[in-house]
Amino acid sequence: MPLEAVEARRLYRQVADQLRALIDSGEYRVGSRLPTERDLAEQLKVSRPTVREALIALEVEGRVRIRVGSGIYVSEPAALAPPLPAAAEIEGPFELLRAREFLEGAIAEQAARVATPEDIARIDASLDAMATVQHPGEASMIHDRAFHVAVAGCLDNAVLVRVVGELFDQRLNPYFAKLAHYFENPESWNAALAEHRAIRDAIAAHDPDAARVTMREHLARSQARFAQNFGAEASGVRARSG
Repeated sequence: MPLEAVEARRLYRQVADQLRALIDSGEYRVGSRLPTERDLAEQLKVSRPTVREALIALEVEGRVRIRVGSGIYVSEPAALAPPLPAAAEIEGPFELLRAREFLEGAIAEQAARVATPEDIARIDASLDAMATVQHPGEASMIHDRAFHVAVAGCLDNAVLVRVVGELFDQRLNPYFAKLAHYFENPESWNAALAEHRAIRDAIAAHDPDAARVTMREHLARSQARFAQNFGAEASGVRARSG
């Protein structure tokens, strides 16, 4: 028998595989509520963001249905989307945001050292545009992306501009889009806009430490916004098997 290539499985996909197998075996029946994210994280010995990424993946497949304020329920098996093949695996939303926090924090720090008045004008233009659009929507994502790309553009490095743009574009993947559906709203947009302005001010003041900190805080707060619980734990709801 020929050997097959061994592919690393992202942790959230391993969690999703376990939960999918339990659903398929009848351990969690259609209509039953899954354990809370906290309970699943404790049982699986993984972080809650990893559990959330797994649940979002299962919802995209049609395996579960998330009801904010109630919990996560097993869906009817009709019209299920097949799991993604390993070669097409998508990075989890929290994995992406952690990578961006690390990379863009360093970029903002350097931007504060080298930004020109023209660079600041480009950042300001993106902020002005952000302030005029409604969120969520396509236009808000375009201007949000323009801000992060404008910060990277201060370094005059086409590779970094491309990488920042491509990482931001991962927000369009189905897992990120599903997560954003639950937690992005005009209030979260206004908070992000205020955080962007703080980053801009630090860069314009040529304060590298403040620029790094404000960018990392912005992306950490983005993770926190996406990590709000769905409501089941807040109300003391527990899983039931039938």
